[in-house]
Amino acid sequence: MNLYHKVSAQWLAYLVFFVVLAAVPLAVSDMFLLNQLATYGVFGMLALSISLCWGFGGILNLGQGIPFGLGAYGMAMTMQMQSQDAANPMPPFMLNNSLDHLPLLWVPFGNTTVGIVLSLVVPTLFCAIFGSLMFRARVSGPFFAIMTLAMLSAWYTLILDIQPYTNGVNGITPPAPLKLGDLAIDPYSAGAYWLVLALLAGATVAAKLMTRSRFGLVVQAIRNDAERVRFLGYNVAGYETAIYTVSGFFAAVAGCCWVMMTQYVSPAQFDTTFSLSMVIWAGIGGRMSLLGSILGAFLIQSAQSYLGDTFLNTWLLVLGAFFILVVRFLPKGLIGLLESALARLSAGSKKGGNGVSAHRLFPQPGE
Repeated sequence: MNLYHKVSAQWLAYLVFFVVLAAVPLAVSDMFLLNQLATYGVFGMLALSISLCWGFGGILNLGQGIPFGLGAYGMAMTMQMQSQDAANPMPPFMLNNSLDHLPLLWVPFGNTTVGIVLSLVVPTLFCAIFGSLMFRARVSGPFFAIMTLAMLSAWYTLILDIQPYTNGVNGITPPAPLKLGDLAIDPYSAGAYWLVLALLAGATVAAKLMTRSRFGLVVQAIRNDAERVRFLGYNVAGYETAIYTVSGFFAAVAGCCWVMMTQYVSPAQFDTTFSLSMVIWAGIGGRMSLLGSILGAFLIQSAQSYLGDTFLNTWLLVLGAFFILVVRFLPKGLIGLLESALARLSAGSKKGGNGVSAHRLFPQPGE
């Protein structure tokens, strides 16, 4: 059996990966670099959500920026309200936009707990409603991808149009770090880095357990042949809505972490280029592998950070060309190279009676 498909080896790889990341602050004294690595963790969570939705669910989602952006705006509103007081409850940009009272939309975010809960619930609820409408109408494949892209553009336009409530293209910049009780989370600290890493690890473990559960097996069966699963009596639309919603929840968590680490949000989080980048991360790393998708996000974002200034506007062309090459020659992404290498090492293992490996006869659920 190929070691790549061995469950215990997969869990060991996850353990080693996160232990190594957890030890980074012990060796890195540059707090700016640590903050940058934490934002890579946020991108890793986004890639993970795409892997869950697209890789395992077979649902190509080009609008993952919607739950990410909604979660980010919710967290930004919460952090902004923490800096206001009863005597001056209105953020400065609202006064500049001629508002004379705090909008009802902002009132619940005056409570930190309620604000964080809404930052997660609202995007998740949106995904549940939107997904239910689409999947019950049997909108799938490229048609669903187009619908998510159109909805993403609609949200981008909406955020710009309601400038008095969102500060339009300037976005929201909370003046102080997130406060949880008496604790202020400094985005340039090891504590903030470990918090993001813990959330990423928790999301990864939850996604891994989900893909190996009965629910996950049905979702992967739907990816391979939805009609056959439907004929077996399963509620295909319900399963598709569920995996799409869970994916949206992870993206919302990533959005909250993004604002916590950058203290900034703008309509750029709803930009189509950003959502397409998430798909590229997962595709290059390996959309059928949770860990591969995360590594893809780390690889691409770190390359952009250090090579983007060199290539400037041509960076997107370089990234696009790399994506095309990977899709053409490595359909399983870069993680597929590891699978092939381990397959060669296990070439002398037992074969089925007709010379076909046991793994090919009995495919394992997701990596």
